[in-house]
Amino acid sequence: MTTRYTSAPAADLDGIQSVIDIAQQGSAPAELELGKYYVVRTSGGGVQKFDLTGPEHTDIPARKSGSTTVRDATSFHTYFTKHSDADTEVYADADRLTVTAVLDAHTAAAARWSGHRLTLSLRKTESWAQWLEQDGRLMPQEAFAEFLEDHLPELLEPSAAEMLEIAQSIQGATKVEWQNSTRLSSGQRQFTYAETVQAKAGQRGQLTIPETFVIGLVPFEGSEGYKLTARFRYRITKEGGLALGYKLERPSDVIRKAFGDVVEAIGTDIEQPIMNGTPA
Repeated sequence: MTTRYTSAPAADLDGIQSVIDIAQQGSAPAELELGKYYVVRTSGGGVQKFDLTGPEHTDIPARKSGSTTVRDATSFHTYFTKHSDADTEVYADADRLTVTAVLDAHTAAAARWSGHRLTLSLRKTESWAQWLEQDGRLMPQEAFAEFLEDHLPELLEPSAAEMLEIAQSIQGATKVEWQNSTRLSSGQRQFTYAETVQAKAGQRGQLTIPETFVIGLVPFEGSEGYKLTARFRYRITKEGGLALGYKLERPSDVIRKAFGDVVEAIGTDIEQPIMNGTPA
C-alpha cells in the first residue's frame, strides 16, 4: 500500500505557524524579580496573581514584632533607645511591678500594629525573699541565731559584729530554762534564764537583745538598697524554751518606693511620658 501525503495550502501553513509562534511566546520562561507583585493573563483568558513581596521571598520581616523582657532599668533603656520612636507609649504597673513600652503604638493620625513590645519585669532578690519568708514567724532560738549569722552583711544597726555576738550568745544558751523577760529603759529586752544540771537549778544568766534592729536590702535585681526596721518577737514556751523572730515594718511600702524610683529613673532617660496602667 502506498501512502500519499497531501500538502496544505500556503495560507493554511501561515496560520499554523502563527499559532505555533504565539504558543512559543506564551510559554517562554521569564525570570520574576523578588519583592514585586505580578498579574499574568492565562491562556484561558483568566488572571493569575504572583505575590513575591512576602518575607518568605525577601527574607525581610514585613514589620517589627515580638515581646522582649528585661530585668533592670539599664537594659530597658538600651533596647528602648534602639527601637522606639516619638509615638511609642510607656506604661507602669505598680501592682505587677512592670514597665511596658509599646514601641509601635498608634499615632494620632493612623493605626499601627502595636505588636512590638518591651517589658521590664522586676525580679526580687534572694535576700529580700528570705527576709520576707521568715517575717512574723517564730523560730527555735538556735535556728534564729543561724539565720542572723547567714545574713550578717544585711545587718546595719546594731552592727554586724554586735549582732553576731548576740547570735553566739543565743546559741550558747540552748540548754537552759528561760524564766522571764524585762524591757529595759534603753529599749532593749533582757531575758533571764537558769542553767539546768541533772534536773537541778544551776547558774543563772541573762541575755540582752535590742528591741529593734535595722537591715539593708536590695528589693529588685539591679535596683538600689533600702533600709527596713525589724522588731524582735519572742515567746517563752511552757517547757521553758525560747522562740525568737522579727516583724518587718511596712515592707510593702519599701517595695512601692523602690518601684517608683525605678520608674523615675527610666523617665529621666526617655522623652515619652510614663502612664500609670497597662497597655491594651
